[in-house]
Amino acid sequence: MNKLRAFSLTLALSGGLLGGTTLYAADAPKAPLPMSSTSGQGFSPEGLKQIDAFFADQIANNQLPGAVLAVAKNGKLVIFKPYGYADKANSKPMTTDAIFNLASMTKVMASVGALTFYEEGKLPLNAPISNWLPQFKDMKVGKVDSDGNLTTVPAKNPITVQDLMRHTNGLTYGGRGTTPVHKLFPAGSAPAAVQYTSSEFIDKLASNPLLYEPGTTWDYGFGIDVLGIIEEKIAGKPLGGILQERVWSKVGMPNTTFQVAEKDRARLAQPLPIDPLTGKPQKVDILNQAVKFDCGGSCAFSTAGDYVRFGQMLLNGGSLDGKRVLGPQTVAFMTSNHLNKDIKNNVGGTEPGRVGYGFGLGVAVRMERGLSAINGNVGDFTWNGANGTIFWVDPKEQMVVVMMAVAPGEIRKVHREQLNAVIYGALEK
Repeated sequence: MNKLRAFSLTLALSGGLLGGTTLYAADAPKAPLPMSSTSGQGFSPEGLKQIDAFFADQIANNQLPGAVLAVAKNGKLVIFKPYGYADKANSKPMTTDAIFNLASMTKVMASVGALTFYEEGKLPLNAPISNWLPQFKDMKVGKVDSDGNLTTVPAKNPITVQDLMRHTNGLTYGGRGTTPVHKLFPAGSAPAAVQYTSSEFIDKLASNPLLYEPGTTWDYGFGIDVLGIIEEKIAGKPLGGILQERVWSKVGMPNTTFQVAEKDRARLAQPLPIDPLTGKPQKVDILNQAVKFDCGGSCAFSTAGDYVRFGQMLLNGGSLDGKRVLGPQTVAFMTSNHLNKDIKNNVGGTEPGRVGYGFGLGVAVRMERGLSAINGNVGDFTWNGANGTIFWVDPKEQMVVVMMAVAPGEIRKVHREQLNAVIYGALEK
């Protein structure tokens, strides 16, 4: 190992990369966005040191195996760093090109893909999804009587495309509750994609009663998985091919995929063997399991560099480096609150950091400042992944933040609040 590479790896492990820029090994990938010409532009030197100290502390205390942090401000990359380990059990250091399962951060990309069809007039938001998937034509809503028995009543409203994108469709995740309806649904997106083909998956969902009347209640679930399958129906190709053509190739996201190539599997980041909160063994099944369809709710893989470019494209209003994915008015529409006063807003129930948020098309959108346990500005938009990935865009600060980590379990929610605190604490004004 040459001296430069050894020095870079040592710094990466300690979280000691200086001045908000990464010192690269000779064979390291180039920065995903132009680097800020001013070291730490918009961030205080003390704040940048505090960010490094946070990661060093988390890694030293086995709260986090490692991470890659990418922060862009005013279109320039201010922070792009690896911390700790990609695979701590095997003492493998983290690198900026490490690959992570995105879990629910897949949903944002699948939603953007759908909006490209919307812009072509092929996917009206008010259209019933039974236009493409007739299995959903006559849905029923589950009701539980006082004895705990499940009965059903016909749904009054059809499930629309908008209901899929804003999670008001009643197609709940089975793992998010214990009611008789929850018990009929698969636990989550990735487990469903491992078990079912796309056609089997649709038949399974459509045969179950809905948890809520469509269009009445925000409830997290399979909406974006169904949306991705509708995209496949429209385009006649798998979702991965659709997103490659319409999003990833335009944004410049060469490491983003639903199927990690064998040559790239060594770059997959791994979790700690033991959950730091429960002390129980943990693993991320999808790292080693094949899926039967490209699930838009959970199944994509990416790098911090790719995803910060995706976030910058959204912050720019749908374009990056002269290539347009969406029009600026569509992005503004996507990142506005779509939960009207007649829809029950349960977004804040997902975790304390979501109080004060509404929901747009694939992203949570902050409606008020000060209610959430997490800092930010009205209009910021975000979503995260169950395996520890974090993403948000703050238009007022002209900032995109992406942290890639493998930290499944409840500790990921703690990390979201902690990372948010050190990022906003480091801003100079």
